[in-house]
Amino acid sequence: MIGSIIGAGVSAIGSIWGGAAKAKAMKRAKKNLEAQQAKNDAWYNRRYNEDTMQLAASQAAMRQAEESIRNRTRQSQGMAAVGSTEEAQAVAREANAAALANTASNIAVAGQSRKDNVESTYLNRDAQVQQGLRDMEIGKANAIAQATEGVSQAAMSIGNAIDGKK
Repeated sequence: MIGSIIGAGVSAIGSIWGGAAKAKAMKRAKKNLEAQQAKNDAWYNRRYNEDTMQLAASQAAMRQAEESIRNRTRQSQGMAAVGSTEEAQAVAREANAAALANTASNIAVAGQSRKDNVESTYLNRDAQVQQGLRDMEIGKANAIAQATEGVSQAAMSIGNAIDGKK
């Protein structure tokens, strides 16, 4: 009988200790998820707000367009030296302006696509973190329920042992 009471008491203590240990582990896991969420937010803010024109690919496209324009300008000037018409030079200038506008437009389209990809990645990562946090709350509730059940069973065992003593 005394053994039953001691066993039930140890069981209650074990349930409480196990619940506390599980809660502590869940707090660490929640802290890690919140840190991941903060990293994700920082990554999103940095990448989404980058100036597309400052990216290496954009700079390379602009340099290539400018080089093409310089070559056409030299060609136009050479043609002017040998007597090309004003109309031919105007066509060359228009072609240069169109090439530059086309390059800038392509960079803008690529930049918007990049922003869409950054946003999609961010939303997917955020959903994963939010699901992890929800799972934590469910796990916490389950741990509390298990600890409570263990303590209740231990209390019933003590009660039964005491009743058996009478």
